[in-house]
Amino acid sequence: MSETTPLDALETRDPAEREAALLAALPAQIAHAQARTAAFGEILAGIDATAITSRAALAGLPVTRKGELLERQKARRAQDAMGGFAAIGWRGQLVTRGARRVFQSPGPIYEPEGSGADYWRLARAMRAAGFAADELIHNSFSYHLTPAGSMMETAAHALGCAVFPGGVGNTELQLQAIAELRPQAYAGTPSFLKILVEKAAETGASIASITKALVSGEAFPPSLRDWLRERGIEGYQCYATADVGLIAYETAARQGLVIDEGVIVEIVRPGTGDPVPEGEVGEVVVTTLNRDYPLIRFGTGDLSAILPGPCPTGRTAPRIRGWLGRADQTTKVRGMFVHPSQVAEVLRRHPEALRARLVVEGEMASDRMGLWVEVPADAPASLAEALAGSVRDVTKLRAEVKLVAPGSLPNDGKVISDERSLA
Repeated sequence: MSETTPLDALETRDPAEREAALLAALPAQIAHAQARTAAFGEILAGIDATAITSRAALAGLPVTRKGELLERQKARRAQDAMGGFAAIGWRGQLVTRGARRVFQSPGPIYEPEGSGADYWRLARAMRAAGFAADELIHNSFSYHLTPAGSMMETAAHALGCAVFPGGVGNTELQLQAIAELRPQAYAGTPSFLKILVEKAAETGASIASITKALVSGEAFPPSLRDWLRERGIEGYQCYATADVGLIAYETAARQGLVIDEGVIVEIVRPGTGDPVPEGEVGEVVVTTLNRDYPLIRFGTGDLSAILPGPCPTGRTAPRIRGWLGRADQTTKVRGMFVHPSQVAEVLRRHPEALRARLVVEGEMASDRMGLWVEVPADAPASLAEALAGSVRDVTKLRAEVKLVAPGSLPNDGKVISDERSLA
């Protein structure tokens, strides 16, 4: 069996079987979130969990974005540092038991870790990258404050690997450890791996034992992947967050990222909770089946798109294109903040409008807005004026409206494009 073969039979099951299993688990997870977390008790108040048995029904629930999670945590810190989102905790919290670790991400946002094996589910990504039992993994993700170090370590242990907790910095000491311990694999950011390779070449330290890597936390462009390959290291990327753990991972096919088995992923139009058609770029929204931290329709703020067809490796879960940018394109125009949700509200008022992009041009001191809107050929001539009126109503700003044919706007997930010069 190849080391990059799927971790278990879940990865190769019939897609209809997977979808049925995920949707069958959804009502219980929603009911659990409502009953065991104060935040989702409020956010999902009045929702009949037993009725959420389809993606269409799921799409009717509100999206909770990272900014809202942070604000709820800040508002409730005196009683519950987790803001009512966690079903586990420790003494002194509203939820008093079950947490093994707690982390602090920038914001600060606090995230819990429970006691389950491979808690963040990254073992699938490590297996796809070729990691195998009894190997030593050099883990250069941070072990303090943020969960990245623990995410990789718990996955490595689940595969039966040993781990060297290198953490960040101390390049010379880490190179010494690699030369003397001879690990087979690296986990960490791609940029630090590049630093290690370059420093090893400069100093003569041997890191030849490392032949594979699982990288995350940063963009991993093909140019860097090829640069590492030329130096004997086959690098793979995974997409994970401190909130929901693994979302998707790269395989030997190098054709997008395969969605993890423990999450339900939707791609929605930025600023809304409305799913977009397959292939269209939008915001990644994740519902996790983690009972300890049951985030329902969590908006990651990241852009991606669903790829058609299955992975050539035999894994049958849907694939995404990878990280394509940030979904929060809020910008300031003439002293007023303009949000993607406001562009979405303008479209909602005009069913004839299909897609839109708000373009901000000019200079910072004398900027102007234009709304480009895709409309069908038979759209009424008066639609442009009506749209302009809605823009004024919603944003309190004026915009010139330009009607364009369907498919004219780029498929890059941008709802607001700030094209102003800084002059």
